[in-house]
Amino acid sequence: MVFINFNGEILPADTKLVALNNRAFKYGDGLFETMRLMKGQLKFPELHAGRLQKGMKALKIEGYSQMDAWFLKEKTADLARRNKVKHGRLRLTIYRDSGGLYTPAQNKMGWCLELHPMDEPRYFLNEKGLIMDLYTEIPKPTNYLSNIKTCNSLIYIMAGIYKTQNKLDDVFLLNQHGNLCEASSSNIFISYKKHLYTPALSEGCVEGVMRQVIIDIAKRNDISLTEAQISPDILYEADEVFLSNAARGIQSVIGFGVRRYFNEMCKILSEELNKL
Repeated sequence: MVFINFNGEILPADTKLVALNNRAFKYGDGLFETMRLMKGQLKFPELHAGRLQKGMKALKIEGYSQMDAWFLKEKTADLARRNKVKHGRLRLTIYRDSGGLYTPAQNKMGWCLELHPMDEPRYFLNEKGLIMDLYTEIPKPTNYLSNIKTCNSLIYIMAGIYKTQNKLDDVFLLNQHGNLCEASSSNIFISYKKHLYTPALSEGCVEGVMRQVIIDIAKRNDISLTEAQISPDILYEADEVFLSNAARGIQSVIGFGVRRYFNEMCKILSEELNKL
């Protein structure tokens, strides 16, 4: 039996819990954090806690001080023991536990922690590179909510449908100004003339934990990196493109249209990531 933690109570994962007045269900009123468990331990708990608290403050959801690194480590370790799992992908969903219509009656927090087992004890770089294209139907807006992983994920769902219909591995999302923003579930890094670029947070991308880890790795290893406004035209000239997220680490891109990329930089970064 698979278990979840719902507001501090360990329950079977198939328990019917969400009521019709749940604000995450009705309005997407919440946010979530995707994390990675390896060898029974949560990876990068301080970064996840910091991002989670920042997002809860921005959404004005109370109780954010409770969601610190100690809380995340304790709850994930407990759920891992109950599920007898050492490696897996975790999702912590925070929602505004309140009545009301668009205007909530109060701002207290509700939460649910899920664990999906994996067989991988480390981050593995994909052997087969990703084939990608641009998704231009819905640009992503640039505002302070754009950096948060909110429960309102329709743009990523539509991008995912486009990806499937066009037999792609992933797609690049553009922001409202037509610049590169992110992929459907990852941040973007581009290597051009031995310099690494990633869209700045002002470009509307999610403030990914793995994005920050890679930025820190690059700094420690004297790899030049710039957070910038990036035109999609660079994809035709780039030497290397790769994606990052907390669950999968680094994933290399091999093709965009007729353009083909190398994967030297992402191999180096992936090795450094696993050293952590």
